[in-house]
Amino acid sequence: MLYIGVDLGGTGIKAGLVNEKGKILAKGSMLTHAERPYQAIIADIAALCNKVAAEGGVKVSDVAAVGVGVPGICDPKTGIIPMCTNLGWHGVPFVQEMRKYIDRPVIVDNDATVAGLAEAVAGVSAGSQTSVFITLGTGVGGGIIINGRPFSGAHGVGSEIGHMIVKMDGELCTCGNRGCFERYASATAIIREARIAVAAHPESAIMARCGGNPEKINAKIVIDCAKEADPVAKRVFDEYVKGLAYGIVSIINILDPEIIVLGGGVSNAGKFLLDSVREEVEKLVFIKAMPHALIELARLGSDAGIIGAAMLGR
Repeated sequence: MLYIGVDLGGTGIKAGLVNEKGKILAKGSMLTHAERPYQAIIADIAALCNKVAAEGGVKVSDVAAVGVGVPGICDPKTGIIPMCTNLGWHGVPFVQEMRKYIDRPVIVDNDATVAGLAEAVAGVSAGSQTSVFITLGTGVGGGIIINGRPFSGAHGVGSEIGHMIVKMDGELCTCGNRGCFERYASATAIIREARIAVAAHPESAIMARCGGNPEKINAKIVIDCAKEADPVAKRVFDEYVKGLAYGIVSIINILDPEIIVLGGGVSNAGKFLLDSVREEVEKLVFIKAMPHALIELARLGSDAGIIGAAMLGR
């Protein structure tokens, strides 16, 4: 069986022809031009699907299904996208519009969910029945896989891990609530806390690395300085790890998955992050006499969106 997977972003669109084992056979990309009406963007997605199918030596009519990962809230049952902030979409009948161009089953789901599905099929969590994927980027996204299938809840919002509230009356979130997990576990959280820290400690290596301009601080600079034992950066990093661990332990207590996978830009810190998170989780886990979820780094990188979207069809 062959499938097409589409990774739709606010800046770019990627698509690939994928086999049932999650191997990409052909792929292509294009700019989104998100300022356009959704109809024009969806027409381009369909054209890109036709292009990657042809590059793989088949027609779209030969594939079993087309899956699409979208950076927003999706209703997999209706194919409607109630909200996609990156594209300015509200109530877009995505599947209905795609079917004007492609006479194959079309499935749509959240981009973090499909990345989690990709890892469960062809990545670090392959072979597990229950896994949770956490994207650590500007925000925090999540993908929950149960019995090998993505779980999005009764209304399509079941994997919004970044918006579980971990601190009462905490930091204001972009969603309007306070204390959301992503306010403590995202790259944005590292940057926010680092700027506060260097205001009190301008001697920090962070300031030297960003040329004395706190506006140029990013998560990589902070983590690199923490690796080099800068005390200010290390304190910021340790607090970040603690916030991330709190959320992970909550997930363990609620779902008890076999494996939790960390992806997104912050996960590029690699073993330095992974070892720190594992150590902190061990301190916090509820039942210490029992085994708990493995914590690992994602393996599929930028291909996860294509592979996972394709696997929605499988």
